[in-house]
Amino acid sequence: MNHREQATLRAVAGGHAELSCSCEPDLFVDGLSCCDQATVRDLVRKGLIGPARPGRHGERVPAVLTPAGERALLGKPVAA
Repeated sequence: MNHREQATLRAVAGGHAELSCSCEPDLFVDGLSCCDQATVRDLVRKGLIGPARPGRHGERVPAVLTPAGERALLGKPVAA
């Protein structure tokens, strides 16, 4: 896991992040758009982060770490 992925997971774990509800979600940290949406989408596809609750298309909802994301943040192996 690279530094940018780790920083993104830390922002989500810290409660600073929101995801847009869409097939290609965008991440917002402290209200600002994340500069690396490709990393965000990869983390979502890998199942490391996700929305805290369902929302309408385009709505921003809190982002949370999944159990796999918590393990990844701790440096533990994540099943592929």
